[in-house]
Amino acid sequence: MDLIKLRVSQINGCAFCIDMHTKEARAAGETEQRLYGLNAWRETPYYSDKERAALAWAEANTLIAGNNIDDTLYGETREHFSEVALVDLTLAITTINSWNRIARSFRTEAGHYKAGNIAF
Repeated sequence: MDLIKLRVSQINGCAFCIDMHTKEARAAGETEQRLYGLNAWRETPYYSDKERAALAWAEANTLIAGNNIDDTLYGETREHFSEVALVDLTLAITTINSWNRIARSFRTEAGHYKAGNIAF
């Protein structure tokens, strides 16, 4: 989930959330290599098939304006996630998209977040 939150925040250009989710991912044991490679996850071997499905789903749900989530993507994602798990993933994606918009709207300053301070 840390990678999903970070990737969505990267797409949305939310510096505060990128800072927060990078620190949280590191604290949870995520490797630097996987964090640095996240922008180019399709071209790297660092992510499992399930993670790739989640990242593709996250990108499609973040860049939804003008783009349909087609049956192929849905089917590929469902290969790795049950219906309930996919609902949970989608809710997490929509939630971080909302937080990104709030943080950017109110110009929340990046750089001061300390891992472990998430209140949600």
